[in-house]
Amino acid sequence: MIPLVGEVKELKYVKDIVVKTADEVLAAAGSDMKYLVGTMIEIPRAALTADDIAKEAEFFSFGTNDLTQMTFGFSRDDAGKFLGAYYDKKIYESDPFARVDQTGVGKLVAMAAKLGRSVRPELHLGVCGEHGGDPSSVEFFHKVGLDYVSCSPFRVPIARLAAAQAAIKDAE
Repeated sequence: MIPLVGEVKELKYVKDIVVKTADEVLAAAGSDMKYLVGTMIEIPRAALTADDIAKEAEFFSFGTNDLTQMTFGFSRDDAGKFLGAYYDKKIYESDPFARVDQTGVGKLVAMAAKLGRSVRPELHLGVCGEHGGDPSSVEFFHKVGLDYVSCSPFRVPIARLAAAQAAIKDAE
């Protein structure tokens, strides 16, 4: 997984190095192991150009914590100093670092998923970070077509339950 990509030429450049090195190591070991090379969609430009990026990426893992920081324009560390006042004044209803902001960040995720799969229908899509363990976020990710979530170990049971509930709800 190649992080912080914002330009397909950048991804191709780094991917070529990764593939060359991995293939050399695998050949030296006498292994025929298969692998995928993809990227983390962490910056808004990557989401906006996901159709181009999908030409080189075999999967997208949405880094929604960084995508949230870059979309809102504030860091998680700094936000703790003022978000409480924003909740009190109903500017924000919830912590955008705990529950994905479906209106802004979510729109970028949904758009990137659609753009990426328009170029590469078999593109694997997932999310990496604490949003992957929030039930409402997991349901949203299911609705926009993500295949998997990754989160910290203590949130895995919650994520699995939320994913099952989302699948059942979707089947109804």
